Amino acid sequence: MRYLLLQEGTGLHFVALPESHMYQLVALLKRLHKEIDKLTIADRPDLPLVVAECSDLELLDSELAVTDGLDYVSRLEARFASLQESEYPLISLLTEIRALQAQLEYLLEEE
Repeated sequence: MRYLLLQEGTGLHFVALPESHMYQLVALLKRLHKEIDKLTIADRPDLPLVVAECSDLELLDSELAVTDGLDYVSRLEARFASLQESEYPLISLLTEIRALQAQLEYLLEEE
């Protein structure tokens, strides 16, 4: 398992993913950052900043928790699927998000 440290607003979030899929999530978040300014809607979704990736994590603050990678990607997909964008084609971004989501669902089923 690998852990991704994300900064969203003033808070920190930790996402746990199998090591084999961490690169895909990091690449997806970087792509979303690159494309977000191309959206023509006023209420663009906030994207987290990728702060760090690590293989071991021990949380010492009881208020912090680790989010499962599939749960995180599913929430990301829901955020982008709900956008009412008419100018910029969101389908390519949603396709990438859903592809990672499907891979994580498959991994979960295999366990």
